[in-house]
Amino acid sequence: MSKIILTGDRPTGRLHLGHYVGSLKRRVELQNSGEYDKIFIMIADAQALTDNADNPEKVRQNIIEVALDYLSCGLDPDKSNIFIQSQIPQLTELTFYYMNLVTVSRLQRNPTVKSEIKMRNFEANIPVGFFTYPISQAADITAFKATTVPVGEDQEPMIEQTREIVRKFNSVYGETLVEPQILLPDNKVCMRLPGTDGKAKMSKSLGNCIYLSDTPEDVKKKVMGMYTDPDHIRIEDPGKIEGNCVFTYLEAFSTPEDFEEFLPDYANLDELKEHYQRGGLGDVKVKKFLNNVLNKQLEPIRARRHEYEKDIPEVYNILKKGSEEAYKVAQQTLDEVKVSMKINYFDDAELIKVQSEKYNPDNN
Repeated sequence: MSKIILTGDRPTGRLHLGHYVGSLKRRVELQNSGEYDKIFIMIADAQALTDNADNPEKVRQNIIEVALDYLSCGLDPDKSNIFIQSQIPQLTELTFYYMNLVTVSRLQRNPTVKSEIKMRNFEANIPVGFFTYPISQAADITAFKATTVPVGEDQEPMIEQTREIVRKFNSVYGETLVEPQILLPDNKVCMRLPGTDGKAKMSKSLGNCIYLSDTPEDVKKKVMGMYTDPDHIRIEDPGKIEGNCVFTYLEAFSTPEDFEEFLPDYANLDELKEHYQRGGLGDVKVKKFLNNVLNKQLEPIRARRHEYEKDIPEVYNILKKGSEEAYKVAQQTLDEVKVSMKINYFDDAELIKVQSEKYNPDNN
């Protein structure tokens, strides 16, 4: 069986460090590993419309932002197929068929859906499209026969929903769909990077993000304003590491080489933590180090983005080619699904023959 990856993002804004450590960086590593036969990266505009139906322009404008972030991070269109979800109508048809295999109560139990509903204050006014998006996500994954889905841990219930749909479909109609496996980040800190304000999740709506396209000045301003230990008032005071997002970010981004380059007084992060916890190390010094670490990682990303920004028509051409290739693959899967469901009426010569014999027995 071919090893295939499917992953993607909703185009509701520029991508941030949470996206980068949660999945983007890993996608580039997987792309360059040579271990996978195909890699599909989806800009999920149709899914974004489930809670932005009254503001399609927001989604429309952010297609290019996400594409630029993808390319600037190192996703290579020669190795990874980048496409736009709404340009693949087969996904909508697959969703329609899968809806018959999932109950309302099962969707209501999905913890990711429940938390998203609460975050958006939908309650009883939840749009049907948003409520059923675990099913459409299953269509996205299975259309490309993905064996591996690299996502953050918050998406685990969604992948399990997909696996249930695959098992149900195959048990009813015969072996057709591929059951995917989730691929979580290696570093637990990277599974969910907190916002700069210490909140549990980095979110555009909360304004606590550091974006991949932020200038060095923007990054510095955000880092220097980051949440630390509120009780660490004087330098000599012992500081807490737990819940201190400056150290959480260092856990996710810093390397021994960074200490050698920017903070040679310490061999590694453990030494820095130990000093902070016993007292005598100020937050400003730690934040300045984090700022250097982040800007070092973001500088090549900014440089690549600047180059791609010079030729926006070519970026759209990359998306068009990727969407055309994705269309062919999804159509092949849809054809196989319709054969298994026995709704390929016009292509089923045996069905036509049997029906003909039934109504015209004298012609046999």
